[in-house]
Amino acid sequence: MSFEAKRCGVQFSPPAIVLIYEHKETKHVRKRIIPVRNFSKYSDYSMAAERLKNHTRHRDYLEGVSQSQLEKLHIILRDHMQGLSLEHSLASFRLDPDEDLNKLDDKELARKKGQMDELFEKNRRQKDDPDFVYDLEKDFTKPTQEKCSWDDVSDDGF
Repeated sequence: MSFEAKRCGVQFSPPAIVLIYEHKETKHVRKRIIPVRNFSKYSDYSMAAERLKNHTRHRDYLEGVSQSQLEKLHIILRDHMQGLSLEHSLASFRLDPDEDLNKLDDKELARKKGQMDELFEKNRRQKDDPDFVYDLEKDFTKPTQEKCSWDDVSDDGF
């Protein structure tokens, strides 16, 4: 691979993926606009991203871009085609701890779980990490936590 992807983005009109990359040998920074063809507001974003990544013309440029990043860009394009705002699209990528995941369809749930897995792996500490602590103990109690009746020990000792 002689190209290193630096930044990725979308262009709404006409629909395209914008890639800022550096040529490794010459160290020149270039911009490549990759048109997104045959994509509509009903298209499957994961299939479209995979098709684009495997396209012979763009394969070398997109090799350093992850599949999930391309899927996110396609979701933003699809949402724009459906008339949704950019803010709405970006908000859908944030993990909300109060969101009811039971109300999501299978595809959206899989996407949220993928985001959680990504976040977990990013924060995960391995044995060879410099700040790894073997037996880390952390207190998660809140000082203003409410007492519940079932938290108290009953007269029976249970």
